Amino acid sequence: MDLGLKGKRAIVCASSRGLGRGCAEALAEAGCDLVINGVDAGRLQSVANEIAERTGVTVTPVAGDITLQDTQDALLEACPVPDILVNNNGGPPFRDFRELDRDAMLRGTVMNMVTPIELIQKVIDPMAERGFGRIVNITSSSVLAPLPGLDLSSGARAGLTAFLKSVALKYVASNVTINHLLPGSFDTDRLRSATNAQSKATGEPEEEIAAARAAGIPARRFGTAEEFGQTCAFLCSVHAGYITGQNLLIDGGNFNGTW
Repeated sequence: MDLGLKGKRAIVCASSRGLGRGCAEALAEAGCDLVINGVDAGRLQSVANEIAERTGVTVTPVAGDITLQDTQDALLEACPVPDILVNNNGGPPFRDFRELDRDAMLRGTVMNMVTPIELIQKVIDPMAERGFGRIVNITSSSVLAPLPGLDLSSGARAGLTAFLKSVALKYVASNVTINHLLPGSFDTDRLRSATNAQSKATGEPEEEIAAARAAGIPARRFGTAEEFGQTCAFLCSVHAGYITGQNLLIDGGNFNGTW
């Protein structure tokens, strides 16, 4: 399917690895010029080179912590009028809610709620003026099914979702959409790191831990960054202008609920 994105400009946050990279690669395959972001400048440049060589699009790396205003300014200097914004960032680590002090709660909220809102504030009106814009926020399946120890991440991402609902309704008539992708268990560095930590704590082999976890998912496997990215690219396409304010759960059927 031609997504109608050739020549469009996209900013993809936290895209040097994992789901963010999957989104960047899918958009590049659809013909988008990219600005990608990550904290490891060397890795980011390598990813930019790989994507550009494979797809032929222009890929500009902007290294830095996306929560910092300097990094946000650098992204918009590299791409002043993006057609597409994919918000993504890591979340706070597992921690019992009783251990969270005010500073930790504020940091988590800035990471997963405030920062995407700040970026949307900066790009959405020019999108509306041009009559095209796609904003996709990568949140988490924990927005629908919160997990103990991820209370801060779940709360901040759910807050982002609620905050943006009315914003999405305001802009859809201008062909600007805002949607959320809610990943479950994907085969990424983050999942592998958690498996490794569990293995060290219990002595159980990593392969057995991963196999048991995958067996508990109805799809009997983890998701891939590639399929996640293709879903993101469709939501950014010209065909998705009638979809806005939605939460698309991508979890292999793991969430056992109707709504």
